[in-house]
Amino acid sequence: MLIFEWTLVLLVAAVALTALARRWHAPYPSLLAVLGCALVFLPGAPHFVLEPELALALFVAPVLLDAAYDTSPRDLRDNWVPIAGLVLVAVGATTAAVAVVARWLVPDLPWAAAIALGAIVAPPDAAAATAVLRSAPLPHRVLQILEGESLLNDATALLTYRVAVGAAMGASVSVGHTAPLLLGVAVGSLVAGAALAWVGWRLLRFTEDVPSAIVLQFAGTFAVWIAAERVGLSGILTVVAYAIGIARVAPMSTPARVRVPAYAVWETAVFVLNALAFVLIGLQLGPILERLSPAERHAYAIVALAVLATVIVARIVWVMPYNWAVRWKIRRFGSSARRPLMQPSVGSGVIISWCGMRGIVTLAAALALPDGAQPFPFRDLILVTAFTVVLGTLVVQGLTVRPLLLWLDLRDDAPVEREARLARQAALKAALKSLHGNESLEAQTLRGEYKQLWSANGAERADDDGRDALPRLRRDTVVAARRQLASLRDDGTIGDDAFHRVEKELDRAELYAEGSGR
Repeated sequence: MLIFEWTLVLLVAAVALTALARRWHAPYPSLLAVLGCALVFLPGAPHFVLEPELALALFVAPVLLDAAYDTSPRDLRDNWVPIAGLVLVAVGATTAAVAVVARWLVPDLPWAAAIALGAIVAPPDAAAATAVLRSAPLPHRVLQILEGESLLNDATALLTYRVAVGAAMGASVSVGHTAPLLLGVAVGSLVAGAALAWVGWRLLRFTEDVPSAIVLQFAGTFAVWIAAERVGLSGILTVVAYAIGIARVAPMSTPARVRVPAYAVWETAVFVLNALAFVLIGLQLGPILERLSPAERHAYAIVALAVLATVIVARIVWVMPYNWAVRWKIRRFGSSARRPLMQPSVGSGVIISWCGMRGIVTLAAALALPDGAQPFPFRDLILVTAFTVVLGTLVVQGLTVRPLLLWLDLRDDAPVEREARLARQAALKAALKSLHGNESLEAQTLRGEYKQLWSANGAERADDDGRDALPRLRRDTVVAARRQLASLRDDGTIGDDAFHRVEKELDRAELYAEGSGR
């Protein structure tokens, strides 16, 4: 009962802090992590110790799916070079830099343990990145690069983490054996995610009851994560592939009466999970500090702060030279992009290099290190360092992203709004075309209604006369518009951001059509 009561208290406090964060234009994860740290020093404060497997499944899987579902494969393809650089080179360089610094400060630390520490703190977190970045007015391309990176870099780091932990605990590790294994895990995870998306879609398409559909969506997410982890695949890559696969097929087969409440429930659930996760991050400070003597706390703090600085600097050292090289290439040879994209600038490089917030994945990986009869070497040092990096990046970088962005005055030409206007025009044309040849009073009324529904000035739509033919025509025109919208996304004319924006408008039109027929 005590845990339930504290959970309610934490949720209410999280809602209050989130309201303050909106008012102050600050990212709420940073404030929630600080709240968790403050609670540790209150008399009678609870000591929650996160179970690593539970933390990853409960807090990461649904948040990762929610972010990946909105990810546009077209934008991933357009930005695959900078994303791949961040996912592979930046994570690898950060892992190596942290390992070297840790070994320099603690010579007794085994290399395998130092590499494991680097892999733990190297990847920016999807939940932290999404929550922080969407509170700041980032240019669309910068946002796509950062969100694309956050979806994939955890997998890169955790695969390295698995190998390093095994080596530190005495397992035999060789490059010739490990490299094919990691490649097999990555490819297998992507294939499994795509296959599970097909299975999930086949199950969900026949579920028209709203509560049942939403329950199956959440259960499917957790099942995909657990199944992937049980068979030795990457839960992160599998869930990302599953979410992108579902997003390709679900919109055309899911009725608006299911999708609209499902989106609302998912938005609420993701907020609750994020709120609890970031507060619990702060609460992990108590159990860690209790095991340490004052001398250990001082020594570990020096290492932790040095690693925090290394994590921040290593990302800057990769991003800024890469940004300069791309700008030089464009000036010398021009851009090879297939469509107009925001060109890289010094400001965009600064923002990308500064957006390296760590989160629940880093802390869960540290907590998952073996303990007990044969503990992992320097486990407490790694825990303190991981917590410091998570809290430090959330507070130092998270709270300064928006002021830095406003100071740099980064802007683009609003590509999502431009594509959304194009999609509205195409959808309206398809909807009106479906009425071609029908000169009934209902069809004429509906023509005027749809012109008002998607008009640029947002005028109120005309009411219908309540006859049966008009609601049926409304539904038919929405179906035609939805097919055209999906076609524009499938051929790459518009991205998923514009697609989902217009999809919501079509959902409202579909719900209005159903309501007018009752």
